Amino acid sequence: MSTFISNLRSLAGAIGLSAILASAGAFGATAQEFKQLELTDQLVTNFIAAQKDFAPLASKLAEGGEQPDAALTKELEDIAKKHGFASFADFEDVGANITIVLDGLDRSSGKYTDPVEKMKKELDEIKADDTIPPEDKKLAVDDLTQEIAQAKPLKFAANVDVVKKHIAAIEELIPEEAGESGPADGEGPAP
Repeated sequence: MSTFISNLRSLAGAIGLSAILASAGAFGATAQEFKQLELTDQLVTNFIAAQKDFAPLASKLAEGGEQPDAALTKELEDIAKKHGFASFADFEDVGANITIVLDGLDRSSGKYTDPVEKMKKELDEIKADDTIPPEDKKLAVDDLTQEIAQAKPLKFAANVDVVKKHIAAIEELIPEEAGESGPADGEGPAP
């Protein structure tokens, strides 16, 4: 499973349901099929507000697998529309765009590194690490090389600032173990 999809699933579990799980496969889409869009304060605020309505559906969505039943699909669509989204797919796209920023954001410094660049750096570190057994290293290099080839860099740099404005509210939705780049103990979110 890709690091990107793993991060999406971690965040999805953290926020109850969220579009992020769906963008990682609940409706048959791959992580890279989401539409990169320019986030606004309103989109992010609506996304955060929708979480309380989606949370009770998390277990139903997980049980529904890649093809939720018609009743659940209607419920997802209705909640998305209630919170100002044209469809659940639009809600999913906002969640995926928030996630791509979170994946590259160092919460303690506020510095953003595109996830593609992070993966390239990780690949270089793996290649240079002589403590990894050769067969494990080959698997890791192959997997990461494939992820890099499929990944797309952040299209809208302004999304970083929009997500940073809402980082405190977003982090309230994420359990501490969900992200390796979260704030250290005792540190608040980055400015």
